[in-house]
Amino acid sequence: MRNARYALLLAGAAATLSISTSALANKANDTLVYASDSEVENISQYHNNLREGVILAHLIWDTLIFRDPKTGEYKPQLATTWKWESPTALVMDLRQGVQFQNGDKFSADDVVFTFNYAVSNESKAVTRQNTDWIKDVEKLGDYKVRINLKRPFPAALEYLAGPLPIYPGVYFKKLGLEGFSKAPIGTGPYKATSVVPGQGVTLVKNTNYFKDSPQGQPKIGNIKFVVIPDPETRSAQLMTGAIDWIWRVPADQAESLKTTPKITVQSGETMRVGFLTIDATGTSGPNSPFKDLRVRQAVNYAINRKGIADNLVRGGSQPVYTACFRTQFGCDAKAVINYDYNPAKAKELLAAAGYPNGFDTEIYAYREREFAEAIIGDLHKVGIRARLHYMKFAALLTEYRAGKTPLTFQTWASFSINDASAFTGVYFKGSADDITKDPQLRQWLETADNSVDPAVRKTNYSKSLESISKQAFMAPMFSYSTFYAYNSQLKFQGYPDELPRFYEASWK
Repeated sequence: MRNARYALLLAGAAATLSISTSALANKANDTLVYASDSEVENISQYHNNLREGVILAHLIWDTLIFRDPKTGEYKPQLATTWKWESPTALVMDLRQGVQFQNGDKFSADDVVFTFNYAVSNESKAVTRQNTDWIKDVEKLGDYKVRINLKRPFPAALEYLAGPLPIYPGVYFKKLGLEGFSKAPIGTGPYKATSVVPGQGVTLVKNTNYFKDSPQGQPKIGNIKFVVIPDPETRSAQLMTGAIDWIWRVPADQAESLKTTPKITVQSGETMRVGFLTIDATGTSGPNSPFKDLRVRQAVNYAINRKGIADNLVRGGSQPVYTACFRTQFGCDAKAVINYDYNPAKAKELLAAAGYPNGFDTEIYAYREREFAEAIIGDLHKVGIRARLHYMKFAALLTEYRAGKTPLTFQTWASFSINDASAFTGVYFKGSADDITKDPQLRQWLETADNSVDPAVRKTNYSKSLESISKQAFMAPMFSYSTFYAYNSQLKFQGYPDELPRFYEASWK
């Protein structure tokens, strides 16, 4: 039924394309329209952790440091130089002559405001892991700041080059968070001109973008992000020319689109990992079966990781067994159990735990419904009869953090940070997303995240990953590959960090 519906959509799109060329006017209008399935509830990157928010953030705002995606080299962005004054104090000289998109001058006051606000309780920042290493920031001069750390944090530069954009202090304080989310201003290559909940975001090129930016100057005049939840509709609209760029294209659709004229398909493995969080503490309901280690291990053995990676995700996806991505510093694959697909072993463990006939439970998900359904199918085969609750991310997160979800299908791309602190600590170091609350894990991860000795870091990450695996607190499953499909008139390059850099894109 799904394939038949998709074929009808494509046929309709092809017919429209054959009788209308005006739809392909986006190059002429210098407007790149891109679509995705998820909507950012609050456009501020400190207040969302969806990938769509990360993409928009890199267009609207700049960070202090830029990491070259081709070389991994750190380059000056809003900061021109930086020096460790001590293991817990980083002094940074700031770029002069930069303006926010409303004409306000960028200065040390904006850096001080942004970080001191982000670490405050008032901010209600979503992913505390990104900033909880910062104690405070001091102004040393109009263009000089000192970032004081709570303790040594060797991954600091990686974070400063990633999920920590700089906001205009005066403007933000005037509007407040709600007002700022509707009319955001940054120093980045694009300015948001419209933010409409449920529809999308419209951006225009920042013609005053500072000339020495390591990102280079934006080339496309206008960018429009639209929300289209249904993947088949996104593909059909790409074919008609109504939109120019989509991603997360299901593998079967990507294969079909490869044969379509005037559309380019690109794919590759990304840092994003799909996993199940498991309610090991039993907060989701009385007599929760997941309090039993054997049940959690059964879940891990029940999932056909390779089958999902090869047949559903495709495009370079690999099975994953670690609570991190393999390229991240400290991600020790040798420390964990490879829970190979073994339904018989899963049934044996369930019987030993007192569930020879299995049990009924709930599973929550917010994206890639077909992946969630495949996982449910695997669980059903061993007797774990999971009923799907498919909802928007914000609603799911509320339920998950309240301890109401027995099994939760989630994904994490670490904000593209190549350090295990950006993944493992998020879910096992005491934050709102840590439903396990294991004190030993937290201690190991605190040591691993904050030691300046690489050997000490690796040892403690290894201990953490081994414990997570042996206790089956999580079921890591597969890496994501992203299939991009876009107008062949567009020059675009994807990267493994799953950050589409539209400021690099141009028309051919």
